[in-house]
Amino acid sequence: MTPSPENGTHDGTRNGTHGGTARADGRGGRPHRVAVLARPGLLPVELGIVHRLFRTAESPGGAPLYEVVTCAVTPGELRTEADVTIGVSHGPQALAEADTVVVPAADGDYTRTDPRLEDGLAGALARVRPGTRIASICTGAFVLAAAGLLDGRRATTHWRSAGHFRSLFPAVRLDPDVLYTDEGDVLTSAGVAAGIDLCLHMIRSDHGAAVANDVARRSVVPPHREGGQAQFIRHPVPREQAGSTLRARTWAVQRLDQPVALRELAAREAMSVRTFTRRFRDEVGVSPGQWLAQQRLQRARQLLEESDLPVERVAADAGFGTAASLRQHFAAALGVSPSAYRATFRAPRDGFTPADAAGRGNG
Repeated sequence: MTPSPENGTHDGTRNGTHGGTARADGRGGRPHRVAVLARPGLLPVELGIVHRLFRTAESPGGAPLYEVVTCAVTPGELRTEADVTIGVSHGPQALAEADTVVVPAADGDYTRTDPRLEDGLAGALARVRPGTRIASICTGAFVLAAAGLLDGRRATTHWRSAGHFRSLFPAVRLDPDVLYTDEGDVLTSAGVAAGIDLCLHMIRSDHGAAVANDVARRSVVPPHREGGQAQFIRHPVPREQAGSTLRARTWAVQRLDQPVALRELAAREAMSVRTFTRRFRDEVGVSPGQWLAQQRLQRARQLLEESDLPVERVAADAGFGTAASLRQHFAAALGVSPSAYRATFRAPRDGFTPADAAGRGNG
């Protein structure tokens, strides 16, 4: 598998530009096949994340959108970093049949001293077909880097392993401050929870926000955290309710179609603008302006997928004001126009599929 420089670089916000309908149903009309590469010392929770989230994704008619298999370099009993073992029946051939390969963390990543890939693992990854999407969770990024898939590309891993990673793989543009990165066909994520974000991001890229949100609801996890959010937030839970920015955020989400000034948000919490901004970043991981733009973009995507509203009305209801402003934000964040996004991710109606809708787009 060879990296593709033309895919560009972004922080997990350009959803839907590298998956689209081509990835939606896998190859040959079957469900999209996800292979999880298990290694000795596997973190069981990360294996569970991939199976749970992808296997929960369904079409509007209830058909599974993905099939997930676990494979190993050598099939058989595999130890984990917990006090349990797992039986893996699939060998590396599963990687050759996959549309997406996910590499979770293993305890050996933390003690790796050789930047080269072990022969058996290198041979297994050589089976991955060109163009197959490959992603890592946590220190699974060490495997992708050792395979040369991250050279010259932006990537992330768990913040505690960032220094060790950088010393082994100086050719990788490591960003230890984000939840996940998306370089087209190669994606990386930080710790366990960021693996959830990355899987939802891939599902959203393939099938749109409505499907990803449904998967998130079933697993009772946040439906969307942008990749550029901070990995490590000092005060994720306010030490006292009086110091929270939750009321201001709730108020803002309820009026996205109206102008929202920073001073108004601060006033909702009886704080100065400076204190509010600092507290907001501590709690949410991004600035109030960045967060508000994310909420408006999410609202616009939902309206494009689930309503017949013209683009001008979507722009107004999401708080972008004009269709031109909406198009500008979509181009910057997602790399597509609102109409193209709707044609790709609109939920099927009256027997039409997203591909049918692409031929009927509204300009």
